[in-house]
Amino acid sequence: MGMFFHSASAAPERPADPEVRRANLRRIWPLFAAYRLRLTSLLALIVVSAAVGVVPAFLLKHVIQAIGSHNDRALSWNAGGMIAVAIATGVLGVLQTLLSNQVGQSVMHDLRAAVFRHLQRLSLAFFTRTRTGEVQSRISNDIGGVQNVVTNTATSIASNITTVIATIIGMALLDWRLTLFALALIPFFVVLTRRVGNERRKIAKTTQETLADISSLVQESLSVSGILLGKTMGRTTELADRFDTDSLRLAQLEVRQRMAGRWVMASIQTSFAIMPAAVYWFGGLAFAHPSIPMLVSFTALQTRLFFPVGSLLGVSLDVQTSLALFDRIFEYLDQPVDIEEKLDAVTKVEAGDVVFDHVSFGYSDALTLDDVSFTVAAGTTTAIVGETGSGKTTLGYLTARLYDVRAGSVSIGGIDVRDMTFEALSDLVGVVSQETYLFHATVRENLRFAKPDATDEEVEAAAEAARINHVIAALPQGFDTIVGERGYRFSGGERQRIAIARTILRNPPILVLDEATSSLDTETERLVQEALDRLAEGRTTIAIAHRLSTIREADQIVVLDGGRVIEVGKHEELILAGGRYTTLASRDADLAISI
Repeated sequence: MGMFFHSASAAPERPADPEVRRANLRRIWPLFAAYRLRLTSLLALIVVSAAVGVVPAFLLKHVIQAIGSHNDRALSWNAGGMIAVAIATGVLGVLQTLLSNQVGQSVMHDLRAAVFRHLQRLSLAFFTRTRTGEVQSRISNDIGGVQNVVTNTATSIASNITTVIATIIGMALLDWRLTLFALALIPFFVVLTRRVGNERRKIAKTTQETLADISSLVQESLSVSGILLGKTMGRTTELADRFDTDSLRLAQLEVRQRMAGRWVMASIQTSFAIMPAAVYWFGGLAFAHPSIPMLVSFTALQTRLFFPVGSLLGVSLDVQTSLALFDRIFEYLDQPVDIEEKLDAVTKVEAGDVVFDHVSFGYSDALTLDDVSFTVAAGTTTAIVGETGSGKTTLGYLTARLYDVRAGSVSIGGIDVRDMTFEALSDLVGVVSQETYLFHATVRENLRFAKPDATDEEVEAAAEAARINHVIAALPQGFDTIVGERGYRFSGGERQRIAIARTILRNPPILVLDEATSSLDTETERLVQEALDRLAEGRTTIAIAHRLSTIREADQIVVLDGGRVIEVGKHEELILAGGRYTTLASRDADLAISI
């Protein structure tokens, strides 16, 4: 199990080049492009709200003057105006929140869907080298981590900038000298905040890597397979200790992330808090006859400035943190799609001979298959045999185009599988492997995964053909019984027959049977083999054999050794030849007697 050998370093390298980071930053804005109309409406609301927000300070000046002059009419009008502005500001705020959340959640949906769809397009190679928990962490933790920035921060930045500009203009209209004095410290605070942001970004990257480790550990060790392995190997305490270690590390990183720059922010907040007193002091000393209404109005505007400026400085820290998450998200979106569908791919292909023409392939620099050529005639069964690691399963993967050949070609009915659409190929080729996967859903839902529009009669007929209908019928809820995590409600043979029923329901003309009975006992193997025989009737079948006794009636047997074809023929012919097949057959208890 990968949980004992993977750590954060197992994840792909994060982009560290500043140029890459700038490029990623430029990629964020187009995420909002589809929502220009709503964003324009939102921006208009923000501008109106910012402009309206400045008005109360000027009304306050007139209120104070009206009180001093005992002008009740002016007092009533200006006080009423302040009330009306407060109500209007509240309504505008609600509308802003609605629009910003609609846009933000739409962008979040687009981002999640884009990552998931891109991952679906990647070949099997990506998933064989990447932990499932790592993938889950990117989709849930990383994308979830940028939700606040996408949903609220963009709006907050626009709103705060507009508010700051409107407020500064209002302050300058009241007195430009006081305005310069009040804004003197802001450039210094901006420099400090940028430094803190860089520190937070580094911590955020490490935090997300630790989250990915925890997700992988939970996914692997708390699955049914992980629990069984942990308990039977006596490693539950070790797993719990490892989780404690990772969790403690995460907690410490979270504290560091939240405390990074906290003293800087506290200094900024304190400075803002004492600025009104400083303005009164400066105004009282600098002006011979300071206007009390003007000073009060000015400090009212100044107080209104503190929150958006502080928020903008804080937002810059959040943005720096989120950029680390966007780096990780874009890293997955940038994973190359090594198996592409051609623009002019064939959409409908008639089943025919499956031809392996000088096929070479390797998972690394070394070749797993080297210049392999043979033909599986339509409607016949070809068995692939050989030692472990000889490339048998790889031939099945290439037939279904889970990988692409390095050289040569695999064709069906005279058409290269690379020239077909994925849908056309999946309609042609069905795969039944020894690694049976069932979703945590009902039996019926698992079977209908192959054919969503299948009727109940078709589902039951497929189960009957796979010799599993009587087992399902005996369950409390029959076909509506939940199969459990990875189908653990059923035995290995029963799961295999459900998988066979699923393939029967799909009804592909070409089958790849990847050692489908290798891990079963003799009686269960007999039942599964009966189901496989029913499944293979009238179809072109490529049977990757573990027990040679299951393929002695095959129309053709291809023997692989070291990734090369060394023998081709029927069972009797190969036995008489006395070559590699005879050696393999002598190890099979059911065949040894007849040799």
